[in-house]
Amino acid sequence: MSPSALRDRLGYAFRHPELLVQALTHRSHGTIHNERLEFVGDAVLNCVVAAHVYARFPQIPEGDLSRIRAHLVNRDTLARLGAALDLGGEIRLGEGEQRSGGAGRPSIVADALEAVFGAVFLDGGFEAARLVVDRVFAGEFAVLDPVAVGKDPKTRLQEWLQARRVAVPEYVVIATAGEAHAQTFTVECRVSALGCVVSGTGASRRSAEQAAAAAAFARLTESPERARD
Repeated sequence: MSPSALRDRLGYAFRHPELLVQALTHRSHGTIHNERLEFVGDAVLNCVVAAHVYARFPQIPEGDLSRIRAHLVNRDTLARLGAALDLGGEIRLGEGEQRSGGAGRPSIVADALEAVFGAVFLDGGFEAARLVVDRVFAGEFAVLDPVAVGKDPKTRLQEWLQARRVAVPEYVVIATAGEAHAQTFTVECRVSALGCVVSGTGASRRSAEQAAAAAAFARLTESPERARD
């Protein structure tokens, strides 16, 4: 993906494109890197998300608002959203980090996304950053459930199945890829009683299981009859 394609996905044109270049530069690449922008982006992201959930859920107490915000801004969510933007292919890495698969490492992708938010803020101000965050998080905001938020996908799926007296799912590792220090796992989540078999990937077995559980929950709750497709 070209930088212009990334700008299109963000919905923002930089007046100072060097800020975007810096946001996509890992510390392994050189002395001018994205860590300071990540610091700014983290603060901006927390503020935008806090304002969003405050306005959207006026009856929810402070503790629950904090729980919802933490769910939205955690590293797993940021890494997934960064991957959806194909950030990994745009991040400038040192040779060693590149050889070790750093472009696909969730922590690097998540940090880069925060740095991009920081770069937008410094380039265009808070309103510009808010619009970019809203665009990137649109899918997360659309399905936000204040009751379910804070429960990991495996717990949420298990509770949903138990409420319907369906046996708990089975999780099976079906593939691993990459070097030992940077492996990717693929896990199937099997809900035999409903004929539902879906897979998820992650940098650890646990994260792959959570991804598979999230996919299973989405399929079963979106359209239960499709579980057997």
